[in-house]
Amino acid sequence: MIEGFLLGVIVTASLISAGFFWRFYRQTGDSLFFAFAAAFAIEGVNRIAFLMVDKPSEGSPIIYMVRLVAFLLLLGAIVVKNRDTPNDHQ
Repeated sequence: MIEGFLLGVIVTASLISAGFFWRFYRQTGDSLFFAFAAAFAIEGVNRIAFLMVDKPSEGSPIIYMVRLVAFLLLLGAIVVKNRDTPNDHQ
């Protein structure tokens, strides 16, 4: 019972965070904000799917694959952002 409530809180927080980052992306056009919005939305949808399963298992490989996709999306966006920034130290 309490697990469902806590997952609902995590879903809500993830989707609200995705909305904020989406708004920042729309205002600035910065792809890093888009990546954060997408990652939080993926995590939110992942937690919703976790709520729908009869006997959820945190150790399920599919759960970790979805999280891996979200984190790789963030890592890729950070690498691209740092590569696009001119290096002032040279």
